[in-house]
Amino acid sequence: MSLLSRLVLRVTGWGWVRSLFTRRFGRRMAMRFVAGETLSDAVAATRALNERGMAVSLDHLGEHVTTRDEAIRARDDYLECIAAIAAEGLGANVSVKLSQLGMGLDDALAAESLGALARAAAAAGTTVTVDMEESAVTGLTLDLYEAAQRAHGNLGVALQAYLHRTPGDLERVIPLGGHIRLCKGAYDEPDTVAMRDKGEVNRAFDRLAATLMAAAGTVPAIATHDEARITPVAEAAAGRSEPWEFQMLYGVRGTMQEALVADGHPLRLYVPYGDSWYPYLTRRMAERPANLWFFLRALLGR
Repeated sequence: MSLLSRLVLRVTGWGWVRSLFTRRFGRRMAMRFVAGETLSDAVAATRALNERGMAVSLDHLGEHVTTRDEAIRARDDYLECIAAIAAEGLGANVSVKLSQLGMGLDDALAAESLGALARAAAAAGTTVTVDMEESAVTGLTLDLYEAAQRAHGNLGVALQAYLHRTPGDLERVIPLGGHIRLCKGAYDEPDTVAMRDKGEVNRAFDRLAATLMAAAGTVPAIATHDEARITPVAEAAAGRSEPWEFQMLYGVRGTMQEALVADGHPLRLYVPYGDSWYPYLTRRMAERPANLWFFLRALLGR
């Protein structure tokens, strides 16, 4: 993660900055990257993307709940989302952060809720992706994921290429099947935990992507907007007989998304919705400086 990225995360974490942007300026920016604040907004966005040949992973924004009631409400919101996917016949699955289901607060509740989502998704003919969060909870996230995947078989997990531990984590999850979303990583981590050099992260991503694309019995989901990362994956796909897909973020590099679909590549967009958009927005700004400039233009009303 670059110095600019770390600076963005630090500044946007200040309370007065968060208050200023959430109350006044930020929503205009967020709606570029967020489908809306309601489930009906998310359904409409998903239907439009499906019509353009793109699958969707719906994320009801939120993380790190502080009470059991909040965790149960998050679970119920996701159950409602899965029901909407089935009722509307959408080409979509769901992505969930386990801290939103109570991980770290009540791990047993989080495990129970993840199982409930997996069962509902199976009945709806879809899947559940377990998002990755800060490195402090990577191990616990993988433990909960592995238990749920062994029990239900219709889940997937995200891995972050910049973490030093990820090669071992990939080796652990490949035999579990399911889909594996490989991304670069979006949290500010110390260099003892994660690579900070951009070139080093890119090389790690390429190595992990090659391993994943060569693996049988799983669905590689290569999550990147970096053309240099996309090219070798597209080449590897020519020799792959099992399913795989690219994944990208809603609102980011739309022209590239259209081109990938036109070239016949499977593409799934990560589509967040809900009113807890601020942490998501700040990570999008930190990941790509162009997003920060868009934010500043929105702030100035341009």
